Amino acid sequence: MRLSVDHTTRYSYASPVRSLVQSHRLTPSVCEGQRVLSWEISVTGGIRGADFTDGAGDRIQGWSIAGPLSEIGVTVKGEVETTDTAGVLRGHREAIRPEVWLRETAMTAADAGLGALAARASGEGSLALAHALAEAVAGAIAYRPGATHAHTTAAEALALGEGVCQDHAHALIACARLRGLPARYVSGYLFAAADGQPHEAAHAWAEIFVAGLGWVGFDPANACCPDARYIRLGSGFDARDAAPIRGVARGASGAESLDVAVAVLSAGQ
Repeated sequence: MRLSVDHTTRYSYASPVRSLVQSHRLTPSVCEGQRVLSWEISVTGGIRGADFTDGAGDRIQGWSIAGPLSEIGVTVKGEVETTDTAGVLRGHREAIRPEVWLRETAMTAADAGLGALAARASGEGSLALAHALAEAVAGAIAYRPGATHAHTTAAEALALGEGVCQDHAHALIACARLRGLPARYVSGYLFAAADGQPHEAAHAWAEIFVAGLGWVGFDPANACCPDARYIRLGSGFDARDAAPIRGVARGASGAESLDVAVAVLSAGQ
């Protein structure tokens, strides 16, 4: 597929801030299954800083914006050619050993409910077990936008029985780690085809490490493995760690509001 992305994030501040420093994980991963045809990131009044690839193989771009400022916009536009790799992450160079991804965070901490859910899943071999865990999470947490918020934990989402892609990913990561499988959170984009399935154009899923195969993506929110509709941006221990945009505002003394608009289309639409 050839997918076009138009992603705008706008921050507004109740009182002007002196300056802003941001770290972006907004560039598509270098891996088989996706080829960047064009990609441009712009920041209102922004000055590019350090640009590097971290240990997980994700490209990080730093930005600084001098104030005073009351509003800032981050815009991403580009096209990516994608192919279906059945969820398997190939050709992605990274230095971090898989065992590092067994670490628990506050967002993915397991409780008795997650423990019971993980224990019920069965499969012959790691790959079959990973599929079973993804299916169990999909069945336990119904997709419902607005049911949770950015700080909802995996345990809270499971207890509620509802959530969005972030909650599905956190719950699957927790369950996989309970069964001894390294797992991580992935942020990216999803082409929202009109097929009756739940979608979020700014999307998230989980990757589970399968010995002998490598990292394999699972999207419980859509009951599938990532295919040609998906664009992978980066990974982390949880949603906070893998956030596409992270930043610090200096001199902020009032409320901050956020507005995000994302469109992922088949090129030519």
